[in-house]
Amino acid sequence: MVGKYEIGAKAYLKAVLHAAKYKTCAVNGLLIGRVKGDGLDNFSLQILECVPLFHNHLALLPMLEVALLQVEEHFSTVDGGLQIVGYYHANERFDDFELNAVARKIGDHIIRYCPQAVILMLDHKQLAALPKSGSRKPVMQLYMRDVSRVWKQGGTTAELVFQDTTTNNLLEAYMADGRQRLVVDFDEHLDDISKDWMNRALFD
Repeated sequence: MVGKYEIGAKAYLKAVLHAAKYKTCAVNGLLIGRVKGDGLDNFSLQILECVPLFHNHLALLPMLEVALLQVEEHFSTVDGGLQIVGYYHANERFDDFELNAVARKIGDHIIRYCPQAVILMLDHKQLAALPKSGSRKPVMQLYMRDVSRVWKQGGTTAELVFQDTTTNNLLEAYMADGRQRLVVDFDEHLDDISKDWMNRALFD
């Protein structure tokens, strides 16, 4: 696939803060946005929002289906209609960068409805090094599914870029402020429906 992949600050911050809240757990979530252009060549995929899903039940299909239905219904009427354009995942172990079977399976499901969909894998080492590195790149690895239906990491011709290059500065400020403690994922919402899975208070 030949495309341009951009991620907005709100989606990026929410996903990384979700992983930071549950450092000893694997976490996952849905990427929300829009695709401009037709087919699998010369398109632009914009990730504008994300929905933190789980930190306990990553592989439970019934819970995933409930989440997908609610997310699709909500975002189909937002900003002229947004869709699920991908999936993000963070492994439990600091040094584990493997795209596991759960991530691939969920990615395969999403790509049936959005052929340009991607998977983003959090890089714990890049995140830990961020205060010293001062990097202006996302601390996530981009994965796309090729024609043989295998998920492969993007290279120099397919990179995930920020819509705003100062986003990592904002992430560091939020981490220092302990903002990750405010993130609500679908696990928590299903336990207590008063908790807002949209995380509207996160950026107040």
